[in-house]
Amino acid sequence: MIYELKEEYIELFKLIKFLDLVDSGADAKMIVADAHVKRNGEIEMRKRAKIRKGDVIEIGEVKIEVQ
Repeated sequence: MIYELKEEYIELFKLIKFLDLVDSGADAKMIVADAHVKRNGEIEMRKRAKIRKGDVIEIGEVKIEVQ
């Protein structure tokens, strides 16, 4: 999956919610806090991590390339 970034960055939990991978922002924050999200191959536990162009986010089998 490819996400076209329109701003300088997007916060991780907002990206997850925007892509409808969860039902709510609270669910997005929970999966990040529970260490289910990888950013560029490493577990990312900061809900508000600034995701920028070139980052690759993985949630289970879902891979998101930020461009």
